[in-house]
Amino acid sequence: MEANDVIVVGAGNAALCAALAAREAGARVLVLERAPESDRGGNSAHSGGAFRTVYDGVEDLRRIVPDLTEAELAMSDFGRYARETYFDDCMRLSDHRADPDLIEVLVDRSLPTMLWMREKGVRFVPIWGRQAFKVDGRFKFWGGLTVEAVGGGRGLMDMLFAAAEKRGVRVTYGARAVRLLLGDDGVEGVEIVQGGRRRALRARAVVLGSGGFHANAEWRARYLGPDWDLAKPRGTRFNTGDGIRMARDAGAMAYGHWSGCHSVAYDRCAPEFGELGLVGQQKNGFPMGIMVNLRGERFFDEGADFRNYIYATLGKAILGQPKGLAWQVFDQHAAHLLSDEYRIRQITKVEADTLEELAEKMGDVDREGFLRTMREFNAAVMQDVPFDPNVKDGRGTRGLKVPKSNWANPYTKPPFIAVGVTCGVTCTYGGIRVNASAEVVSEDGPVIPGLFAAGELVGGLYYTGYPGGAGLMSGAVFGRLAGAGAAAWARR
Repeated sequence: MEANDVIVVGAGNAALCAALAAREAGARVLVLERAPESDRGGNSAHSGGAFRTVYDGVEDLRRIVPDLTEAELAMSDFGRYARETYFDDCMRLSDHRADPDLIEVLVDRSLPTMLWMREKGVRFVPIWGRQAFKVDGRFKFWGGLTVEAVGGGRGLMDMLFAAAEKRGVRVTYGARAVRLLLGDDGVEGVEIVQGGRRRALRARAVVLGSGGFHANAEWRARYLGPDWDLAKPRGTRFNTGDGIRMARDAGAMAYGHWSGCHSVAYDRCAPEFGELGLVGQQKNGFPMGIMVNLRGERFFDEGADFRNYIYATLGKAILGQPKGLAWQVFDQHAAHLLSDEYRIRQITKVEADTLEELAEKMGDVDREGFLRTMREFNAAVMQDVPFDPNVKDGRGTRGLKVPKSNWANPYTKPPFIAVGVTCGVTCTYGGIRVNASAEVVSEDGPVIPGLFAAGELVGGLYYTGYPGGAGLMSGAVFGRLAGAGAAAWARR
């Protein structure tokens, strides 16, 4: 086999950005993908493809999306997303536990990294369908999240693989990395299992980009807590923590929120693992409705903030309800505002012309508890405040034990809709520590020579909450740093 300067473990967004950066610096790069080629791309391929970046108005966005037309610009209010706001969002949603040095790198390098990806052939478009509502003929973007890769997560990975192939990055499939090879001067390669056979692959530097442990039921129960083995992994079945274990065995420092994860409302009848051909199993329209548990009781302030600021904590709240199940309920005040994930065929959904009939069709919800909740909610809605889905409109409720802070409407416009959901795990927050150059830090303090990491296995970025689009962005930022650093180390 051809000699390797840099081996990249994993083949998602972070890993391929690392491979591209290392190749750009002149390194001979081999990417190890545990999955078969048909399932390649890690969690990134299962994502919506959204990237959260700093931008100072529409001119910055035009650099990312140069083919925006004048008509599209005229019908869209993109606003701006300042550096300070991005930093504050990450710190606020982590209860100020996130590593400020890493967050600063993420924020400051977000726009340059987007432009770098664009140069490599990744195309982006505004997220009109998920991040903006059309009011009075104009789209207004909300929540700081504005662009996504063309084709979503699958499109993102197809473009990154094409860029890697064009530049001579080699990818081998079905190759599970199981151990780092260590010498007196640091990391010297990786031991893999492929086709049932073990072999050692030598390299001057290694980048770990193989994701967290969301698909490992044992680790979820061990680190996230009781019943987390019952949650449904949204993404790839191959993210079982191998990269974290390998790094820890090599002396890497454990870091981050090991009992925390990104978890969302997910269709209760979704498959055991995410399937690349089956999208839309997450159900993120909850701010436009309410949610009830099987007792018929609300348990979450659905309007506490914009969806992309609170959706990553919702799965945990659902898992804490009886049987880990809930229902999202809507009427025609807001049904037209729901995204396409509510219109797919593979959905647990019932409709009825009365709330009484809806309760019967849901089947497992306490009928009287549900109807009581609906009566109390309808009476509490502040109907004197105008409804506006593009801003935190203050149209909430008065006097309820669990308030709804924004976007509250009485349930008076049938047909009524209920969607059955459970907890879906996207990724885990615990991992290993890296410095601002994406070098892996050892338990003893110094970095582990020749070892770099990026993506979901990096700890310290997210605690408790998560701003949507920051995951792919941080993977790209630290992937680019890790690849460049690994290539520089290999040239020593």
